[in-house]
Amino acid sequence: MSVTSVSEAKARLYHLIRKAEGGEDVVLEYEGRPIARIEPIPPNDLAEARARAIDAAHAALQGVVFDETCAARSQDFLYDEDGLPA
Repeated sequence: MSVTSVSEAKARLYHLIRKAEGGEDVVLEYEGRPIARIEPIPPNDLAEARARAIDAAHAALQGVVFDETCAARSQDFLYDEDGLPA
């Protein structure tokens, strides 16, 4: 869709945004030449994939029993008695 004047775009901004939301590119023209574009932003699939991975991890950990080793002692397993990585 192409809009030929800025005043027309101002008057129809809500309509133009709805067009972009529907997947259509809207080109704004000034004195017969294109100067700007309103285009849809693709959905963020990364956030949805991240949420699915977190849900899957929560489901996988249901019923898992952890031992009584506390986080304060976790360094005992990572470093030797001289404080060097094991």
